[in-house]
Amino acid sequence: MLILGLTGSIATGKSTVSSLLRSPPYNLPIIDADIVARQVVEPGTKGYDSIVQYFGPSTPDLLLEPDASGKRLLNRPALGRRVFGSTAERQRDRKILNSIVHPAVRWEIYKALMYHYIRGNWAVVLDVPLLFESGMDIICGTVMVVAVKDEKVQMERLRARDAHLSAEDAENRVKSQGDVKGKVEKAEYRGTGNTRGVVVWNDGDRADLENEVRGAMAKVAASSPRWWAWLLLLVPPIGVSAALWDLIVNFWRRKSWEKMVRDERAKL
Repeated sequence: MLILGLTGSIATGKSTVSSLLRSPPYNLPIIDADIVARQVVEPGTKGYDSIVQYFGPSTPDLLLEPDASGKRLLNRPALGRRVFGSTAERQRDRKILNSIVHPAVRWEIYKALMYHYIRGNWAVVLDVPLLFESGMDIICGTVMVVAVKDEKVQMERLRARDAHLSAEDAENRVKSQGDVKGKVEKAEYRGTGNTRGVVVWNDGDRADLENEVRGAMAKVAASSPRWWAWLLLLVPPIGVSAALWDLIVNFWRRKSWEKMVRDERAKL
């Protein structure tokens, strides 16, 4: 089974691409890390308790009013204001929040991947905004980055979508998810020729985006045919070997990338 890692930055169109891949003619199952992240911090979970314990005393509006069932959900905009930004305090709080949420999300994602593997799916989309930053790109056979070439387009789309955001809030959210150009460079370094890294540009309208996705998926399907997915399922030793090979190649490419970045910085 091909694990297709889908990532991008905020307001680049990743959710639209995810929707396209979920629909015909692709019909791929989607594991959405954002949805999983919400589930692991619902009232009654360890994640919820940890967030309330750390952020509650200094964030009076952290919890919403009780709903019909008496539960007090997290006030996500209030929590977002605490962790999005470039100040040392916000970076620290963001790391703490990630340390609470990420391990629980990873576990749920691994369970979902096993479920789809057993069902014999040809491929599954792992939709993770911080795919590279979380290190989960290492388990992906292909990484697809949805990107825009002009940051102004990204900012305009974000404020059009979330009208309550100020210009500063929008900028903080964009920066918190990393430079999308950096993600493009990582995907291309992974190997666009062998479809380990694929870039889908979304500076135009929906029709342009659909054409981009169609071309990218044609390349991906050609490099990972359906018969290969069935072989991996029916012959477990081959499946395990293929998974280990992907891990080794992805790990080596990551280390090679990190070395290249260090060497370039040393030249400055």
